[in-house]
Amino acid sequence: MPHKGSYTQGMMVLFDAPLSIEDLSNHLEGYGLAKIIDECEEWAFGGPTVVIPYRPEVNGYVAVDIVDREWPDAMGSPEDDSVLFGAWAMGHFGPFAFPGNLQRAAQQSWHWEAGKTLPFTHKAFVRIRSSYAFGASDDTPLMPKDYEPQDELLFVTSVARGLLGLPGAICYFDPNGETVYSAAGIDELMSRHANQDLMPQELWVNVRLFNLEDHDPWVVMDTVGMWQLDVPDHEAVFPADRYDPSEVAGFLRNTADYVFKNGLIINDNDTMDGPGPMRWQAVTFDDPICSPPREVLRWIPRDGSTPPHQITQGKSEDGDSA
Repeated sequence: MPHKGSYTQGMMVLFDAPLSIEDLSNHLEGYGLAKIIDECEEWAFGGPTVVIPYRPEVNGYVAVDIVDREWPDAMGSPEDDSVLFGAWAMGHFGPFAFPGNLQRAAQQSWHWEAGKTLPFTHKAFVRIRSSYAFGASDDTPLMPKDYEPQDELLFVTSVARGLLGLPGAICYFDPNGETVYSAAGIDELMSRHANQDLMPQELWVNVRLFNLEDHDPWVVMDTVGMWQLDVPDHEAVFPADRYDPSEVAGFLRNTADYVFKNGLIINDNDTMDGPGPMRWQAVTFDDPICSPPREVLRWIPRDGSTPPHQITQGKSEDGDSA
């Protein structure tokens, strides 16, 4: 399963044309510039880069680099583009990015209609990648003992929001959570965070809906992106003619937030009150129904209905390993 490595977070801002390194460094000057780095020989590993401090006392920095080409949604392959494939595998496009992430983010942009098409007008992008490994020795931990993923995400997101004020900026894109947002959308959620102390989960975690082929009316709804916060994603599998998808989406978001705040205290076969109203039962799966690959907690309503075999494959009906 993908995991955090040299880069612990990775956000993107899509642009209609490349920025200059002068414009980028001038914009970021208020953060305190640690250094400016020339572009790498291979673009996938780094364009012209400005490094800013995040938590310098534990070697925490954020690299902000300019890539003067479109987002490589296919992420290369060992045969046809091994350099791009290697950069993706090493986390240079985000620790949990997976091929097709921009396509899925746009398809599942339920909160912002323009997000279904506008991202595909971009011609360049800026990467915002956090790390504790810049210049560190081989035995240095990849993350400090007091690592806080939410604080880190808030910082990286604030950098992305600032970049949206530059000429040519189109939108925010989180490939790890497969979300796209306008500046106004970010402002709304960050204002809610500031005024109500509610995590802006929607910026980092999408809730998606998919039909289950040949299993109508069963559908799957899932979260994608919670691993940025170091906890699993969630899936709900249910007959669409019995449940309101908006209520299921709320259940998934609330449950994801509950696990983030309280830890992995939900075990296989545990149940919670959910939409219906009904008890929903959780089972852990190493592989999800829909990409990207990741461990998930799969929720199924205990309403007497029989889910398709593919939903419980590898587990017995009571949730234990088969």
